[in-house]
Amino acid sequence: MAKKKLTIDDIFNDDDFGLLDSKVKTSTVKTDEERLIDSFEEINLFIDKNDREPNKSSMSEYGLLAKLKNFRDNDDQKKILKPYDRHNLLGHVETEKPSIDDILNEDDEFGLLDSDKDLDIFKFNHTPKLEDRAEADFVAQRKPMKEKDFKEYENMFLQVYKEIKEGKRKIKPFKNIEKNLHVGDFYLMNGIMLYLESANLQKDEIELGSGNRVRIEGRTRTVFENGTYSNMLYRSLGKQIQKDGKLITNTSDKIEHDLFVNSGLVKEEDIQSGWIYILKTKSTLQELTEIKDLYKIGFSSDSVDNRIKNAKNEATYLFADVQKVATYKVYNRNANKLENLLHRFFANACLNIDLYNDKGQRLNPREWFVVPLEVIEEAIQLILNENITNFEYDVMNKKLKLKK
Repeated sequence: MAKKKLTIDDIFNDDDFGLLDSKVKTSTVKTDEERLIDSFEEINLFIDKNDREPNKSSMSEYGLLAKLKNFRDNDDQKKILKPYDRHNLLGHVETEKPSIDDILNEDDEFGLLDSDKDLDIFKFNHTPKLEDRAEADFVAQRKPMKEKDFKEYENMFLQVYKEIKEGKRKIKPFKNIEKNLHVGDFYLMNGIMLYLESANLQKDEIELGSGNRVRIEGRTRTVFENGTYSNMLYRSLGKQIQKDGKLITNTSDKIEHDLFVNSGLVKEEDIQSGWIYILKTKSTLQELTEIKDLYKIGFSSDSVDNRIKNAKNEATYLFADVQKVATYKVYNRNANKLENLLHRFFANACLNIDLYNDKGQRLNPREWFVVPLEVIEEAIQLILNENITNFEYDVMNKKLKLKK
């Protein structure tokens, strides 16, 4: 009797060991669009639960409120998110109907219509790209902060959101890393606010075929509003903000007077080397409250806010909180030497008084001077113009005068 021929169905049905069973592998790496949709869905879920849009009543709601504002201001993101806008948060969004050319040229996600480019077995078009892996590394480097350590930063973020709402701060495009990324400033990235607390920057010269190029790099300490921090490299952080972020401007009453070398101009290759700051004490000691025009002139390589946060526990600040009167960014110069120059210039007006705190400890205050604020600012301008050596401080008349 002739042997029965096996059909294709017979072969598939006789797979006792499941050798022909296959499962489609899916990538765990989310695309930018998927992350955007997930972020928008957080807002949808909040409204599902609370039957209202987020407001400024809590830290978590501030974050959602900022995200929603960013989505509403970004036309490209609105087009992506509109199909998921079940609460009509984005309003009417104009969408373009694709033509047959668009379908053939852009919607061929797997390159099925492109025979010329996809025949090379050594090309991997659907594995995560380098920039995607870099972003994953960036997220992985974030570490949680202890609640007690994060508390002061949380208050800062709340204040910034309040100032944005009041119009004292604005959200603007982030275009240039060197010009826009500065220590002590706030930024938005993927809808999350961050604070660049410090950066250990240095200038490196790179040899290229077209000539040498100066490049700024270094580790940062960046704090995020969700209670995490990172030590991301300066340029990597800048690229992430540049990719999907914004800068947040300073308030008009806190805009710092920049102490520049080149007549107030900052070039792309310039490096911020620190701050010169002017402080006023909040001490209640009668010996100090009776002194008019008492200011501390100091230097910090870290952000001034971070430097003075423990003022009431340090002798150099007279064991009292201080008020930040003015700060000056210093570029391309040794800020410590500038501070010493100012101290020598006002040496004859240095505070000379014996003080004791409530524990009986003797204070030896340095860097405190009895000089009118406008005179200190005038001296800083003379340093900028390189004319300081031609002047001296007249203690009796409390003004600058030309040397004889």
